[in-house]
Amino acid sequence: MPRPKSKSELQTASNQSYVALIATLDTLTDAQKRASFPFVHRDKNVRDVLAHLHEWHLLMLSWYEVGMEGSKPDMPKKGYTWKTTSELNGEIWNKYQNTSLHQIRKKMNGSHDALCKIIDAHTDAELFTKRLYSWTGTTSLGSYLTSATSSHYDWAIKLLCRFARSFQENGG
Repeated sequence: MPRPKSKSELQTASNQSYVALIATLDTLTDAQKRASFPFVHRDKNVRDVLAHLHEWHLLMLSWYEVGMEGSKPDMPKKGYTWKTTSELNGEIWNKYQNTSLHQIRKKMNGSHDALCKIIDAHTDAELFTKRLYSWTGTTSLGSYLTSATSSHYDWAIKLLCRFARSFQENGG
């Protein structure tokens, strides 16, 4: 799916990708939901993938809140740069190791809904005019929201499908 260029495209992409993500999760067996990935990846299981999505939702929500108040948010997070996102992702992984899949799925649903409310609250121009908000730099608010929703969901779906295939191939 091409990157959204309008509010309606962003709403559709975010919703369709999220529905596809949930459908992908719902096709996994209980054994798959509990299993570790049989390949090397930063995320080791389904819970880790959902925790990653949820935490990046929270980051986007914090950037939005700080940025819309007129301040410059720490992006991606205080103490990190875009070049050190792998270290940040490692911190995210550690943060959720004692969180259940059920808990993280509820949290992810809530943070997804919060991002959808932001999308719904803005016009096409507010979402897709580059440099409209100083905190988004040279890009648009919609670009950030696309990255935090549909693009990230598409990544997660591909990873979970890869896991499901390899789980089956390995006799799971």
